[in-house]
Amino acid sequence: MTAGSGKIDINGRSFEDYFPSAPLQNTVLQPLQVVKLVNSYDVSINASGGGPVGQAGAARLAIARALLQVDDKLRAPLKADGLLRRDPRMKERKKSGQPGARKRFQFSKR
Repeated sequence: MTAGSGKIDINGRSFEDYFPSAPLQNTVLQPLQVVKLVNSYDVSINASGGGPVGQAGAARLAIARALLQVDDKLRAPLKADGLLRRDPRMKERKKSGQPGARKRFQFSKR
């Protein structure tokens, strides 16, 4: 994150190309909109793994954390909107003796 004109690059592409839908673009811009610094910083993000929604959420968290390093006074508005918290949900592990995390093998009465 550097001071600039508001250009956001994700994996070397502009974020409008990387996230074509408006809700995902709004997710990425949310921390900058909350602190009213949309056109103040240029952001470069490397995202990998997961899907588009997960990567947009990760980019949102990364931008919020980078804003904290720039100015510690921004913590209160970012925290009030829940932008400093990562999504704790993870895939449940497969258990032994069954085909998936919750699924059981087919029961045969006879």
